[in-house]
Amino acid sequence: MNGRGAALSVADAMALAVEASEAARGISSPNPPVGAVILDADGIVVGIGSTRPPGGPHAEIVALAEAGDRARGGTAVVTLEPCNHTGRTGPCSQALIAAGIAAVVHAVADPNPLASGGGAALRAAGIRVEQGTGETEVRQGPLRAWLHKQRTGRPHVTWKYAATLDGRSAAADGTSQWITGPQSRAHVHAERAKLDAIVVGTGTVLADDPRLTARRPDGTLAPHQPVRVVVGSRPIPSTAAIRGSDAPTVFLDTHDPAAVIDALHEHTDIQLEGGPTLAGAFLAAGLVDRVVAYVAPAVLGSGPAAVENAGIGTIADAIRFRTETVTMIGNDILIGVVPEGAK
Repeated sequence: MNGRGAALSVADAMALAVEASEAARGISSPNPPVGAVILDADGIVVGIGSTRPPGGPHAEIVALAEAGDRARGGTAVVTLEPCNHTGRTGPCSQALIAAGIAAVVHAVADPNPLASGGGAALRAAGIRVEQGTGETEVRQGPLRAWLHKQRTGRPHVTWKYAATLDGRSAAADGTSQWITGPQSRAHVHAERAKLDAIVVGTGTVLADDPRLTARRPDGTLAPHQPVRVVVGSRPIPSTAAIRGSDAPTVFLDTHDPAAVIDALHEHTDIQLEGGPTLAGAFLAAGLVDRVVAYVAPAVLGSGPAAVENAGIGTIADAIRFRTETVTMIGNDILIGVVPEGAK
């Protein structure tokens, strides 16, 4: 979606802001990955911005810099309420006021008490402020993990796995490459490049010797690499691919999911990519906030299941989820679910 050159509705401008927000995932952490679009007085896009790495400008500042004088009398469309505090950068609310913006539309209110209050400051300056456009897309999209951490105080955990129609993550002989098609694998790498950390168990490392890097379709490394986290007590050989210099790696000598989360408390967006034992432990501990399943139209009939030992003995104890998305990726199906009752 481009949107430049023609007048846009606020809803279409918010869609552009969500795209910009998505581009900031992983890069802006621990700051929220915000996207902003500036429309001039005629509704034409004159600036698009996303939050830069910590210490760099926020999305609104980037978009205002591109817009220049064309921002005066225009509308700022932002995924998160503009901040109202001075940290390593100045308050975005004051920058919008100084630029002569006439209206601000933001999807989600800022839950951080240190940064909130931007909407009130803008209204006090005579700027029209609206909230709610694109809220669902933002909450379920680029700001999901950051909002979760603001609400719970801990990182957001996604369990990602690939399986066949009968729920097998590998064949009886242990082979698992490749269950899904090339489009799904490319999608996995694109998502990895937006994460803070990837968690696997020592069993996965010893069995598969994965690199666990985020790579482009041509095999080169993506600009942002998540921290690779190996959980467990078994020694990992010095020749293991995960010990390479492609990305930082942390080894945690524990099998306790809560201890893993405590050790990674500075991170915001974490993904489990380990085997069935690791997934089962996190599910049993109630520490899975989202599941992303790549399901291939194939049947193996035997072999390891995608998850084991999740602490469930009867159907009444099944962990229930709510389906958010079902998407075709090549010949595979990508299913995204969250726990029942999740916000």
